[in-house]
Amino acid sequence: MTASTASAPAISRFPVPQLDDLPDDIRQRILAVQEKSGFIPNVFLVLAHRPDEFRAFFAYHDALMDKPGNLTKAEREMIVVATSNANQCQYCVVAHGAILRIRAKNPLIADQVAINYRKADLSARQKAMLDFGMKVSQAAHGVGDDDFALLQTHGFTQDDIWDIAAIASFFGLSNRMANVTSMRPNDEFFSMGR
Repeated sequence: MTASTASAPAISRFPVPQLDDLPDDIRQRILAVQEKSGFIPNVFLVLAHRPDEFRAFFAYHDALMDKPGNLTKAEREMIVVATSNANQCQYCVVAHGAILRIRAKNPLIADQVAINYRKADLSARQKAMLDFGMKVSQAAHGVGDDDFALLQTHGFTQDDIWDIAAIASFFGLSNRMANVTSMRPNDEFFSMGR
């Protein structure tokens, strides 16, 4: 059963606008995502409830997740999956887990990272990256110079460290909004990349 089925559970506690009622730029973005993935991820429909916030959210998302740099797109998704699990965000673990499986070309990695990244088949560099991302997510007040020094021993630059912190922080907001709205993961995500 998909979210578009009439008897499907609600995808949000808040009103979900109809595609035809959305501003043109938002509707076009959603249709482009639908064309690429074959379905509309519920996050787009739920956040479209507030068009200005939708635009700001996805502009920052794209700036963090699509930029070139020393972090691969798969590593960026690892940060999302690990921190979203710690924040108990079902939507983000499921949706970004699917993206991680595809980007890493590994059907097992997302479950490993979500359950216990320290036991996952990751490099020491990636585990250090996730340790820092988790610290930012759960105890940012404790971040200090020693954290930067450790990351630098793994080859991370200051820009990389900013990126790790920004991704963990941004998805802290996303996780909280997904939980408050009771955002439901699309059924399609569960089988992607397996």
